[in-house]
Amino acid sequence: GRCRLLCKPSALAQHLVRSLGRSSALWGSRWPWPRWPRLQMLRQLLQLPEPEPVVARELLQLPDAGLVALDWLVGPQGAGSSSGGRGPSSVLLLIPNAAGKVTGGLLELGLQALERGFIPVIFNRRGHNGCPLTTPRLQPFGDPGDLREVVTYLRCRHPSAPLLAVSEGSGSGLLLAYLGESGSSSHLAAAACISPIFRGRDWFEAGMPWLYEWPLLLHLKRGLSRYVGSLAAVVNTDRLLGSRLLRELEETLFCRTKSHPTSWEAYWERNEPLRDADEVAVPVLCLCSADDPVRGPLARSLPLELFRSSPYFFLLLTPRGGHCGFPRRGPGRCWGHEAVLEFFRAMAEFLRAEERRKGQPRPR
Repeated sequence: GRCRLLCKPSALAQHLVRSLGRSSALWGSRWPWPRWPRLQMLRQLLQLPEPEPVVARELLQLPDAGLVALDWLVGPQGAGSSSGGRGPSSVLLLIPNAAGKVTGGLLELGLQALERGFIPVIFNRRGHNGCPLTTPRLQPFGDPGDLREVVTYLRCRHPSAPLLAVSEGSGSGLLLAYLGESGSSSHLAAAACISPIFRGRDWFEAGMPWLYEWPLLLHLKRGLSRYVGSLAAVVNTDRLLGSRLLRELEETLFCRTKSHPTSWEAYWERNEPLRDADEVAVPVLCLCSADDPVRGPLARSLPLELFRSSPYFFLLLTPRGGHCGFPRRGPGRCWGHEAVLEFFRAMAEFLRAEERRKGQPRPR
């Protein structure tokens, strides 16, 4: 419909335009309150899918004895159709926002992927979403070290399956940092970011709508309060649990530590999502709305030059959709999920055509 695809001209871009243009997800979907993006945002944070998915949790131990949790979606009954003889099912890694909040939207995307033959798994950071905190260390905003270990494990567990990744909201900071730091060794076939935060420092400093900030702040504090004893050795826990802003909590956790304090500026030199964007070497779809109340003003928060210059970044920009909302009536209430899954299908189709054209298998 009124969506625009901003990208550098290429054969891949032309194929993507044709594929998305045929997708019914981008045509004519309306919602009763299209001009209330904050209401869309609140709905996305609080509403769970029906029925709720069944998950099987797996804990992965990291080199420093820390733990992350992988939640494999295995239900509801009837999900998980075959891949139709097109080869092994793709593993779809789902990355929640930076607060670790697994929203109804992310679960809904996982269920849709499961029904289409994907193998969806949710990545939970240290201490998030009930994952035990076995070391007094949490994951900084753009530190991809733990994610790299998870990708390595998924490749070992499913060696013949293509690996894809989707991030939601502020969780995109982690995915973008991983793609940039890993470059051509990311082992991902493609990635997508739903309502990404591109400039982490600016985002924290500008502040967010309280309808979004307070639920996430309370969610983080509730999780951290379980580990006050172990965290007391490294941070000021009174200041941590008394934080009134996400920035204050982030600064307390990672800058004002007792053993290795650092400045706010130095922290973001190491954790900005796009610090190595020029090294990204796999197709990345960024689905953004012009009325996103969380990301910030369009002119300051979207790196438009990146999409014009890099052959790997694709910006699907829609006038309305809120933050991770993109709502529509009926089943599959977020058309953005359809767009992401269509993007992955189009990427696989394009790569298969390139392999046939060149007459040789694509290197893994």
